[in-house]
Amino acid sequence: MSQIVLRAPTGVLALALIVAPAARAECVAPQWLLERFTSADCEACWQAVPPTPTPALRGTPFVLDWVVPSAGAAQTPMARRGFAEAAPRAARAGSLRSDEVLTQSTPLAARSALRLKVEDGPAWNGYVALKLEARYDSSRPLPPGLAGYLALVERVGAGDDGSPVARQLVRAVVGPLPLDGLAQERKVDHLRATRLPETANPERLTVVGWLETPAGRVLSVAARADSDCQRTP
Repeated sequence: MSQIVLRAPTGVLALALIVAPAARAECVAPQWLLERFTSADCEACWQAVPPTPTPALRGTPFVLDWVVPSAGAAQTPMARRGFAEAAPRAARAGSLRSDEVLTQSTPLAARSALRLKVEDGPAWNGYVALKLEARYDSSRPLPPGLAGYLALVERVGAGDDGSPVARQLVRAVVGPLPLDGLAQERKVDHLRATRLPETANPERLTVVGWLETPAGRVLSVAARADSDCQRTP
């Protein structure tokens, strides 16, 4: 997935995070990650209750929604919820038809030596600062090529924007962020800025982060502590 980060001066990003201490986050521990991919051609899919993954996984899911853009839906409300980087993410899950919701379920480790925190700062001049902090508390070798991602997520409540269920709608992604330093330093920080989507409601935005292998296997997920994580099936 390509990086859409737009850099701002480091001092500005640091200041944005300092003035918002309440945005600090702790690692969440869902049992699996559920990603739902909806074609921008299918507004009816957005307005319907999403399908239950098969086979169903036990435990609590962490849910992310992606709207995949389409040339035929360039001016629709659905198209304004999507962004280009959602397409390659969906392609890794399979072939997405224009009349369906494609789901991908990924089991997550119950315990891991990998620890992840994410933070965000207040919006400033059309941008928001995002921070990822990864720690590794083990002497065992890390998977090669491990990378981190930060996502700006809009929390859509059940009944809002035509959706019958609560959603964590991904609006922008920053990554891959290299984590090679974990092998020696045991801690890696990344500080970035990304543009606020024009069609997003800033009051509903939060930050989510994850760690994954080059093959796309997600190992750990974290969300901002005060976001309640929106763990809806």
